[in-house]
Amino acid sequence: MRALRLTALCLGLALTAACQKNDLKDPPAPLGNFALGLNIVVADNVQKVPISRNATPDEWETAMKQAVSDRFGRYSGSKLYNIGISVDGYALAPPGIPVVAAPKSVLVITANIWDDAAQTKLNVEGKQITVFESLSGETVIGTGLTRNKKQQMEALSYNAVKKVEEWLLDNPEWFGLPPGYRPSGPRTAPKFDMDAPPLPAADPSARPPVRPVVPAPAG
Repeated sequence: MRALRLTALCLGLALTAACQKNDLKDPPAPLGNFALGLNIVVADNVQKVPISRNATPDEWETAMKQAVSDRFGRYSGSKLYNIGISVDGYALAPPGIPVVAAPKSVLVITANIWDDAAQTKLNVEGKQITVFESLSGETVIGTGLTRNKKQQMEALSYNAVKKVEEWLLDNPEWFGLPPGYRPSGPRTAPKFDMDAPPLPAADPSARPPVRPVVPAPAG
C-alpha cells in the first residue's frame, strides 16, 4: 500500500514545479546561533516504488549526508544542533520508459533536530517532506532518459535538504531568534512540498545522538 501511494505520486506529478538554481554559493539565510553538530541519516526501512531504479540504503545515506553537509556546513553559529533524517521512500525514474508514461523521481524523508548541549529534541513530531526533481526541458520527459542514478539522487537530496533548511527558518526561536523572525528581503518559497498521504517512517529520534567531542566555542 505504501509503495502504491508513492507510485501514484510519482506518476501523477503535474508540471507545477519551477526550475531551481543551485543556491549553495549564495550566503546562507540567517539562522541565529546555528552550527551543524551531528549529521545523522538512516535509510534502513526505505520503501521503493516498483517502477524505479534500485538504490541501496548506504547510497541514500551517503547522498543525504553530503547534501546536509553542503548546506548546513556553511553556518558558523556558536551552538551545535544535530540533524537527523530518515529516508522513507523513493522512486528513481528508470530509462527505457515511453515518453507518455515517463515517471518522475520522488523522495520522501522525515527530519528531526536536537539541541546538542541539552541533548533535547526541539520538534515534537518528525517533519515529513516530499520532493520531486525540479523540472526542466530534460526532466519533462522523465529523468531516467537524461540522468543517471547518482545525478537523480543528488538532485533529490539537494531539494529535500533545502526544504529542511526552510523548515528550520520557519522556527527561528529554536536558534536564539525572536518567534516570528524573518530575514530582511525575500526568501524563496517552498516549491516541492506536495499534498501526499504520509508514509510511516523509521524516526531517527529513536536513536538518540551521541554528543560529539568538539572544542568549546571561542568566547
